[in-house]
Amino acid sequence: MLVTILTVSGCQAWRTGVEASKVTHITFWHGVNPPPNRDVLQKLVDKFNQTHPQIQVESLYVGQQDQQMPKILAAVVGNAPPDLLWFNPTITGQLVELGALIPVDEMLSQSAVKPEIDPTLYSSMEYQGQLWSVPFATNNVGIFYRPSLFQAAGIKAIPRTWEEFRRVAKQLTHDLDGDGQIDQYGMFLPLGKGEFTVFTWLPFMWSSGGELVNGDGQNAAGVMLQDNQGAIAALQFWRNLVQDGSTMLSSPERGYETDPLVSGKVAMQINGPWNLGQLQTTNVDFGVFPLPVNQTPATSIGGENLFFFKTTPERQKAAFKFAEYTMSQEFQTELALAAGYLPINLKSRSSEKYQAFVQNLPQAKVFLEQAQYGLSRPIFPGYNRISDSIGRAIEAVVLGKISPQAALQASQQRLDLIFK
Repeated sequence: MLVTILTVSGCQAWRTGVEASKVTHITFWHGVNPPPNRDVLQKLVDKFNQTHPQIQVESLYVGQQDQQMPKILAAVVGNAPPDLLWFNPTITGQLVELGALIPVDEMLSQSAVKPEIDPTLYSSMEYQGQLWSVPFATNNVGIFYRPSLFQAAGIKAIPRTWEEFRRVAKQLTHDLDGDGQIDQYGMFLPLGKGEFTVFTWLPFMWSSGGELVNGDGQNAAGVMLQDNQGAIAALQFWRNLVQDGSTMLSSPERGYETDPLVSGKVAMQINGPWNLGQLQTTNVDFGVFPLPVNQTPATSIGGENLFFFKTTPERQKAAFKFAEYTMSQEFQTELALAAGYLPINLKSRSSEKYQAFVQNLPQAKVFLEQAQYGLSRPIFPGYNRISDSIGRAIEAVVLGKISPQAALQASQQRLDLIFK
């Protein structure tokens, strides 16, 4: 895999009129999805390459984030990392611990784009007093739904609480042709142990008053799952939706796919604004509403940052130049309008062009307004172990193999062996 990637990255074209010896080539690994969004990104990368002939960026899709991890770690251990990595901030501690990254404090302090970065995103960039990444895009999760299916079921109000949501999911579940088989489910939930499952489940824990980490927010030993009442409630809520018969489970690790929603097989699903662009091209009706509330509103703050690997001073400087471009008002606005990501650039967010887009696409406004209730996942080393343990608990409970309390106790025992 590495040989293939390195071979491809070594074959980058350089613009006519610029000597090959003066062109700095950098590789950019990412997992942008769905495929139409990758096309949007590639067009923006091409624009950078055309306007920066002395820097040429090779943009490479290396799979979804669960698939990327083995490749990233193999590249680091093999001393053949990319120049830039697109990944969610939870990987920060692990890469810092491996000594693979360069801090960006000095470069960012001298950058003209720094004042334009949404200040709430700095918590995703900082670890142990230094900045290790810059934001690429931000998002959170809400409920996508089909208004026409709501209307057909006689549902006039959006569900705001867990109780209302459960009731509506039942109302939207139908055997349409009378053959004894469900043709339309009220809800679509992710099945699997992967990060998408955990990312979409965490808001339900937070909404129930649960916290993932007690005490030191940058210490994996502080993770408390056993007897976590918020986590127990969230697991039970997901299990209830399945037991009601109103929920369709995704294929393993495919909970982000929107085909069942588009086809009308399901009426609601948890997802994020990265799907707005794709859904607009389907010509089906769709809406978005905030995640239902148990005790307090909550959502997961997501999005990806750009990480800079230790390479050469020349390549590191070129990589940051490209990163500045991705954080610019122009790039962020074009990415948001075409793909649905929420801009990390404040000028982009308040621009006339983006505000007009939001007015014409009220679904995007839901994510912007819901961001105030967003919480972030930890970025300390070992988060992948914690996520895996939580994912195992979610999967076991959703499939009815074990109770929420027993699943979380087993996860806690596993984590205690690792971190204590």
